[in-house]
Amino acid sequence: MRILALADVESKYLWDFFEKSKLEGIDLIISCGDLDPRYLSFLVTLSTVPVLYVHGNHDDKYGKIPPEGCTCIEDQIFVYEGVRILGLGGSMRYKPGYNQYTEKQMRQRVKKLWFQLLRKGGFDILVTHAPAYQLNDGRDLPHQGFQVFRELMEKYKPKYFLHGHVHINYGQRHKRYDKYQDTHVINAYERCIIDLEDENPQEHIR
Repeated sequence: MRILALADVESKYLWDFFEKSKLEGIDLIISCGDLDPRYLSFLVTLSTVPVLYVHGNHDDKYGKIPPEGCTCIEDQIFVYEGVRILGLGGSMRYKPGYNQYTEKQMRQRVKKLWFQLLRKGGFDILVTHAPAYQLNDGRDLPHQGFQVFRELMEKYKPKYFLHGHVHINYGQRHKRYDKYQDTHVINAYERCIIDLEDENPQEHIR
């Protein structure tokens, strides 16, 4: 399965200069948050594949303008073609607003998933907006990651963890690819393509 992962910045390559051939071979599109809902609606309309999404901390407008034709996977394990995808959007709480959580609140969200995790036997891909704590995150509170994401990887050993929130152009310390134990960690900033069957994704994801 080939996945197009997106986050934070609408790709001009896809939106301003769109050609259907650019999505040839893509089986699934996943948004990791902070994208214009009209952009996601555009992609699902002009492609023939599902578009899944979680909320970023700037996605409060989704309440009024939801991405039409797309599927929100917040707080659930969504199964597509046998691949189990867990969605947990939002960022660390740094001011009053939507889609922001303290570490305790994010842990409570995860705790409520216990039956889904048991019934599905875990998950293959973790999709979030924020990164994991001290794994490609920022040291300032707005960009700090969640410790519970590391614990989810340690316990369930998903093949991939897709996130956004920390823009690669913030500086060299924010990488496209990393690895934590058995999990390939991908920063989906703007756009990147992931082949689930790829045994060495670091060689192909930049």
